[in-house]
Amino acid sequence: VALKRMLNFNVPPVKNSTGEPVWKVLIYDRFGQDIISPLLSVKELRDMGITLHLLLHSDRDAIPDVPAVYFVMPTEENIDRMCQDLRNQLYESYYLNFISAISRSKLEDIANAAIGANAVTQVAKVFDQYLNFITLEDDMFVLCNQNRELVSYRAINRPDITDTEMETIMDTIVDSLFCFFVTLGAIPIIRCSRGTAAEMVAVKLDKKLRENLRDARNSLFTGDTLGAGQFSFQRPLLVLVDRNIDLATPLHHTWTYQALVHDVLDFHLNRVNLEESTGMESSPAGARPKKKNKKSYDLTASDKFWQKHKGSPFPEVAESVQQELESYRAQEDEVKRLKSIMGIEGEDEGAISMLSDNTAKLTSAVSSLPELLEKKRLIDLHTNVATAVLEHIKSRKLDVYFEYEEKIMSKSTLDKSLLDMISDPDAGTPEDKMRLFLIYYISSAQAPSEVDLEQYKKALTDAGCNLAPLSYIKQWKAFAKMASAPASYGNAAPKPLGLFSRVMNTGSQFVMEGVKNLVLKQQ
Repeated sequence: VALKRMLNFNVPPVKNSTGEPVWKVLIYDRFGQDIISPLLSVKELRDMGITLHLLLHSDRDAIPDVPAVYFVMPTEENIDRMCQDLRNQLYESYYLNFISAISRSKLEDIANAAIGANAVTQVAKVFDQYLNFITLEDDMFVLCNQNRELVSYRAINRPDITDTEMETIMDTIVDSLFCFFVTLGAIPIIRCSRGTAAEMVAVKLDKKLRENLRDARNSLFTGDTLGAGQFSFQRPLLVLVDRNIDLATPLHHTWTYQALVHDVLDFHLNRVNLEESTGMESSPAGARPKKKNKKSYDLTASDKFWQKHKGSPFPEVAESVQQELESYRAQEDEVKRLKSIMGIEGEDEGAISMLSDNTAKLTSAVSSLPELLEKKRLIDLHTNVATAVLEHIKSRKLDVYFEYEEKIMSKSTLDKSLLDMISDPDAGTPEDKMRLFLIYYISSAQAPSEVDLEQYKKALTDAGCNLAPLSYIKQWKAFAKMASAPASYGNAAPKPLGLFSRVMNTGSQFVMEGVKNLVLKQQ
C-alpha cells in the first residue's frame, strides 16, 4: 500500500478510477529495486503508469516532458547523482522518495543543487518513506539483501569486531525495524533475551520510538497518514532473540518444499534461478559443449500452488504436482473433444440439438482458457523446480540426512554410526557432512572425548571438509557453558520462571528441540 501510494505521487490511489494513470518514470537504486521487485510485477507497475523503470546509476536519456519518481537510499553517491540529474534537466518534475530518513545536511545539498540548476519549482515533493525492509510474504520480511553480509550472524559474532562496527550493525538493524513499525502504524511491545545483541537492538529501538513519540508535531505514529494503530490496545509483540539460543536449526537439512528450495537452489527475494541441463545429445567430436540455459521463476503470493504447498513435506508436493497435471490434461481433453464434436456434419435434428448444447459448453471452455493457460504455466514451473530439488535430494541423499538429524535432535537411537555417515563417499557434499557433525556436536549433552573427536576430525578432513566451523562451535559451546553456570549467592530461593521466560533466558541450545519435534513428528 505504501509503495502504491508513493508511485501515485504520495496520494492514496483512488479505487475504481476509470481515468488514465499519469505516465511517469521510476528511478531506483539497488536497495529500492530489492524492495519493489518481490511486491510489484512489471505489469502492475505499468497499470500504475510506470512506463520506464531505471537504475539511478545507469546511463539515462533526458525525457523532459515526463515526471520522475525517485526511490533511493539517502547515500552520498545517490545524492550526488540526483543533483547531477537536476543540473542536466532530465525530467519535467522530480518526486524524491528516500527509503529511510535523510539527514538535514544532505537535504541542503539537494536544495543547493536545485537552486544552482534553477530547478526549484521542478522538485515537486520530497518524502522519507520509511520502507527500509523487504516484504517477501504477507507475514514475512527480511531486513536487507544488498550488503546482507554486514548484518549477518558472522558479522555480529566476529572475534575481531570493533565497537564502532558493532554500533553500525545495530543501527542498521534498528533502522529497518523502526521503518517496519512506521509502515505498520503501531508501537510494539518489545521483549528480548538479556545480555545479548538482541538486548542492544531492543534498547536502541525503544529509544528511537520514544524520541519519535515525544515530538508530537512530527511523530510518525499520529496523523491521518496512518491507520488507527496507535490508539489500538492490540499492540503487536516484538520478540527479539539471539541466534545463539538455537544454532542447530539453520544447519538442519529440512524436508518441506520452501525450505528445500531455499537450501539447495539459488533462491533470493522470491525468485528461483535454475540451470536447465540440456539433454545428452550426440555432438560431433571437438564441438564446444552446449551452454546451460538459465531460467528464473517467481514464487509469489499469486502462485496458488506455492501458497498451498510451500510448507508441505516434499513427497506430498510431488504428488500434488502430478494431480494438478492430470486434472489439467482432463480439462484439455474436454476442450479437444468439444472441438471435434463441433465439426459435426449433417442436418438431422439430433445433431443440431447436440450442437446447441455443446456450443454452450465450448463457450464456457473458451472463457476458461486464460485460467487453463495460467494453470499450465504453474504446473510447468513447479515441475521444473521440484525436479531440480529432487536431483539434489538423490545426489546428496538429503532424505537420509534429514532422518538422521531428526534422530540426533530428538535423542532417538541411531541406526547407523555417525562415522559411517561421514565416511560414506556417496552421501552428500563436504558441507552436508560438516552440518551433520555440527548438529551432533551442538545437540549432545556431553561433548565427545578427545580421542573420538580426533577420529571425527580425521574422517571430516578425509571427506574434504573445512574444520574452521568446528573450532568456532567448540569455543562457542565452552562460552555457553560458562554463561549458563549457576551464579546464586546467599540463601535467596530461586524464583520459579515461566516457560516462556525460561526459553528466552536460557543459554541452552536444547530449548527449541521440543518445539521442533512437535512440528516435525507429523512428517
